[in-house]
Amino acid sequence: MSEVAPARPQVAFDGRGLVPVVVQQEGSGEVLMVAWANQEALDLTLETRTSWFWSRSRQELWNKGATSGNVQTVRRVLVDCDGDTLLYVVDAADPACHTGHRTCFYRELLFPAKTAGNYE
Repeated sequence: MSEVAPARPQVAFDGRGLVPVVVQQEGSGEVLMVAWANQEALDLTLETRTSWFWSRSRQELWNKGATSGNVQTVRRVLVDCDGDTLLYVVDAADPACHTGHRTCFYRELLFPAKTAGNYE
């Protein structure tokens, strides 16, 4: 009996031809960044096993680490249940954020202080 390869999940790109990509550190599960990919960026990511994205501001492909040296080696690419978001599970030894922080999520919004009558 021959094995049948599972069908490749469909990716639902938006009206601009883009899909959001969450980038997560392998092992720790830490979320490093969120970016956008078009079909070409996704194809390049799968071919090269490095993170490729579409820059909405520059309107061009972007290979994470090509300029900074902070390369992300892609270990897995997952598609969410609706097919409209990707998760790149990566091995990243260097900072993901252009500010030099390990993650782009280093700033926190705090909840307002509780005051009488403010909350149940």
